[in-house]
Amino acid sequence: MSASKRSRDTWSSGLIFGLVLTGATAGFGNFWRFPYLVGEHGGGAFLLVYLLCLLALGVPLLAAEILVGRRGRGSPVAAVARLSLQEGLWPSWRALGWLCLLSCCLLLATLSVVGGWALAYVFRAASGAFAELDALQAADLFQQLIRDPERLLAWHTLFLGFAMMVVARGVRWGLEEAAHWFVPMLFGLLLLLVGYTAAASGQSSDALRHMLWPRLGALGWESLLLAMRHAIYTLSLGLGVALTLGAYLDERVSILKASLLVAIADTALGILAGLMVFPVLFGAALLSSSGPELVFQAIPLALGQLPSGTWFGTLFFLLLVFAAWTSAIALLEPLVAYLMERRGLERPHATSYAGIVAWSLGVVALLSLSLWAHVRPLGRLDGFAESTLFDIMAFVAADLFLPVSSLALALLVGWRMSARSAELELGSGVGFRIWLVLIRYVVPLGLLVVLADGLGLFGFA
Repeated sequence: MSASKRSRDTWSSGLIFGLVLTGATAGFGNFWRFPYLVGEHGGGAFLLVYLLCLLALGVPLLAAEILVGRRGRGSPVAAVARLSLQEGLWPSWRALGWLCLLSCCLLLATLSVVGGWALAYVFRAASGAFAELDALQAADLFQQLIRDPERLLAWHTLFLGFAMMVVARGVRWGLEEAAHWFVPMLFGLLLLLVGYTAAASGQSSDALRHMLWPRLGALGWESLLLAMRHAIYTLSLGLGVALTLGAYLDERVSILKASLLVAIADTALGILAGLMVFPVLFGAALLSSSGPELVFQAIPLALGQLPSGTWFGTLFFLLLVFAAWTSAIALLEPLVAYLMERRGLERPHATSYAGIVAWSLGVVALLSLSLWAHVRPLGRLDGFAESTLFDIMAFVAADLFLPVSSLALALLVGWRMSARSAELELGSGVGFRIWLVLIRYVVPLGLLVVLADGLGLFGFA
């Protein structure tokens, strides 16, 4: 499909664009990282710091990425190349687009593996596997899954195959339709589970206090760094996702308003996730945790002790699958858009090729959890002695490529692109002037701090 034909693909409305982008930002981090960060680092005090970081870093950078996409009308590589040509910049800026595509591919591969775990747990929960579960059995249930390469391969293939089916249908009939159904279902299931956990556990007041009551004594420099990192990661910035989705955005839609609304929706999702998770943990007298340990061990253990835990455990993991699918669909789109532009492929063929690459990398990641668990490519480096191929892929994409590409994007839009060109896309007024100051000064500085923290230079990573 030619670039000119692609440029006519647009979202049917600004609301649909917001739904698609909200689905893209919704992911496992909203469920297994954000509630833990808020609960452990000051509750409402951390939430306030996080919101400031989101407004100062996340929203301006999200608007910048959408801006480049709408102005360039293409994949990350094509959009950055066109913008560079329009602004009289060096062609080498297109390396930013390549970095975005590589990050998308690595994150999609690891996300597909973890999404496969969630998909497997839907059926485990429905079969009653959580009933009368103790801590040792919960850990063993998870280990049985990730140590079985055949099962992991099947779930990984099924998860990614569904995402490929959606993307192959196109912008209107694929991405739009998925967002139209999945995002409302995501919030609906989450609200249902919040109500259930509050009623079944009797710990809703404790959960509210733990999440929202300010505890200034728990705040520190580490809290600030974590808030800054999550403000960047939660919006899927630096991956070219918002850039590619912005390429289909009508000129009449306000980019700044859309960016702010997506950030609000993503934060609401994280807060609701905390109000669902903490009553379950408190009711079962379990310690707060994060990551896979929370989602695939602590939650099944806690739900197994609650009335109707089998049914609501199934809904919980179905919720996770929806969140992961919306993210996977969004991560796949930049790769497909590039192949359509560069190779002139029809969308179904481009989706197949991109999916095969991501699937192959996912196979490497899942094998590193079992048959290749002994492989430690960076074992001689400090901090990587126990890192598997899965860990390295996630680290390179999230802690290295993502902040680097975000920093390059901020420098491109803030300093190399003319302010007049940016104003034409964002509109004039106070909002634009505030955005320009943030994208030029605050965002680059914040990203340098995030990158240094991800590399462990502050001793907190």
